[in-house]
Amino acid sequence: MTAIELDGLRKEYQDVVALDGVDLTVEEGEVFGFLGPNGAGKSTTINILLDFVRPTSGRAEVLGYDAQENPTAIRERLGVLPEGYDVYERLSAREHLEFVIESKDADDDPVELLDRVGLSDAIDRRAGGYSKGMKQRLVLAMALVDDPDLLILDEPTTGLDPNGAREMRELIHEESERGATVFFSSHILSQVEAVCDTVGILQKGQLIAKDSVEGLRNAVQGGMTLWVTLADPAGDAATVEDTVEGIDGARVTETDGAKVAISCKSTQKMDILNALNDAGVDVEDFETEDQSLEELFTAYTEQEVEA
Repeated sequence: MTAIELDGLRKEYQDVVALDGVDLTVEEGEVFGFLGPNGAGKSTTINILLDFVRPTSGRAEVLGYDAQENPTAIRERLGVLPEGYDVYERLSAREHLEFVIESKDADDDPVELLDRVGLSDAIDRRAGGYSKGMKQRLVLAMALVDDPDLLILDEPTTGLDPNGAREMRELIHEESERGATVFFSSHILSQVEAVCDTVGILQKGQLIAKDSVEGLRNAVQGGMTLWVTLADPAGDAATVEDTVEGIDGARVTETDGAKVAISCKSTQKMDILNALNDAGVDVEDFETEDQSLEELFTAYTEQEVEA
């Protein structure tokens, strides 16, 4: 059974098309990373899944229910950490959790939930005195009440320090091992790459790619980074850039002392090295590495490959 299924989803706001015929399937138990630049339609998609917004056309199904026809049945099995959220400043973390537990008719222990998100030390403090990161942890604990079948996390590491981001990744792994589906929207690509089984990239309201990170690498024809170490970086750096610019699809992305990073296809490695040699560049050493998710994301959103 699929956890999320979108079929021809379209949303128009007057003369703006936020979503343009999105088809997407997220399987049960999957950790799915939802990526896209600002304005791509990520928030609109999540709002439709939560029935905060109605689609212009198409259909959204969540946990076997139509998102617009059966939102109550879905919410009973759902945990949400929204991007824009409010807490009740006069209530403590314990009181927030007790309210959610009672509303879901669950029997969770507030102390255990807050301990999982690293907030047990502030359990009886009013939330109005919390930092942004602490509020983020509190809302996450509320999302975990009653072991939801589906977790929708919109920018879950916003406001968290590196320790908190690591704990968030560990918690996502724990929820996945429990059998929950995690739908994870984020602009921090390293976080997505660290936890997600599958990644979908949304651009201008259209899903332009969906695959594992490794699958995305293969789709860009073996995208990789070639690092060359120059014997004379001061004299040859400009020549390297000019030479690489003449090779279709290759580009210099970074310079670190004597090392120059060149984004290219794996089939272009020897062409680049030969071209540099012909241009008189003395390459002392070279090494290769797979493209990061950030580089793949850039390749797709700049339409350097066919989706």
